[in-house]
Amino acid sequence: MKKLLVLGIGNMLLTDDGVGVFAAQELMKETWPDNVNIMEAGTFTQDIFYLFEGYDALLVLDIIHTGAEPGTIYRLSEEDLVQKESQRLSIHDIDLIDSLRMAEMLGGKKPTMHVLGMEPFDYTTWNIGLSAPLSERYPAFLQLAREEIQAILASF
Repeated sequence: MKKLLVLGIGNMLLTDDGVGVFAAQELMKETWPDNVNIMEAGTFTQDIFYLFEGYDALLVLDIIHTGAEPGTIYRLSEEDLVQKESQRLSIHDIDLIDSLRMAEMLGGKKPTMHVLGMEPFDYTTWNIGLSAPLSERYPAFLQLAREEIQAILASF
């Protein structure tokens, strides 16, 4: 059976930077098939590559900086991130791409990466919780995460 890993990335102490972690926490409260694993990854480094072992797909939830209106939601692939420098996740994207490459170099199977992100309003203020613009769009982000999980499962 093919497996999906959903990773919520970010720092919950820096306002909107925590959107991926907040979403993962909500999704963990829901019932999912046995082949779906949802985790908080925080602000990991390249050391996370070992988590990818045994997964066929990876869905990353994080903030994305493009300069668009705060709360804008994006669906991206690994290819999008590598080819379009303007569509960068938060500071965590480099570690994530490097981690995928390390997993592959060590002979493991690299999962296909999907990204669901949101343009932040404030990711530098020490605060637990989302800014007003992201709080307004957060239910839509969470619903799209659910839909993306279902779409990935349907593709298996």
